[in-house]
Amino acid sequence: METVEIQLKTIEVPKDVAVKIDGKTVSVKGHKGEVSRDFNNPKYNKSVSIEKSEGIDIKFRDKKTFKAIAGTIEAHIKNMILGVTEGFEYRMKIVYSHFPISATIKDGEIHIKNFLGEKGARIAHITRGCNVKVDKDEIVLAGIDIEALGQTTQRIEQACRLSGRDRRVFQDGVFLVSRALQNGKKI
Repeated sequence: METVEIQLKTIEVPKDVAVKIDGKTVSVKGHKGEVSRDFNNPKYNKSVSIEKSEGIDIKFRDKKTFKAIAGTIEAHIKNMILGVTEGFEYRMKIVYSHFPISATIKDGEIHIKNFLGEKGARIAHITRGCNVKVDKDEIVLAGIDIEALGQTTQRIEQACRLSGRDRRVFQDGVFLVSRALQNGKKI
């Protein structure tokens, strides 16, 4: 019977951030708000564990798969800490060549009107925790949860997806142009 060595990854937590770990659920609270995420996966429960000491310790068995999972968990937790301390901001550009596209926000959804001259609006749901602002030909998404921002950005881009047309000719749509922290630093 072979012995499996246990590896450890440690994440330092800033002084102004509070971390709560309940099983595989990690909650991070800072001056911008609170983000929570569940890392529970039955396939890896016995091989990867998350504990709190001076920082956050991720223990995993020394295997390639578990090392990759531990690295993913580490990246998610670092993004959570960065979100509650700095916040994230995504900028999207409305691009059109002939029919002027407009965007409005109604009831947690963004309505994209006059896309390629269509009469109806294309609708994308805004994920909870994501603040959206429309300014002429720019859409600004801000929040503390990078996953909510990414999901909303993807929904807006997919709402303007073209099918059956040559993308080199029909270049209209809403596209992500920059991702940064709310203080202006690039991610």
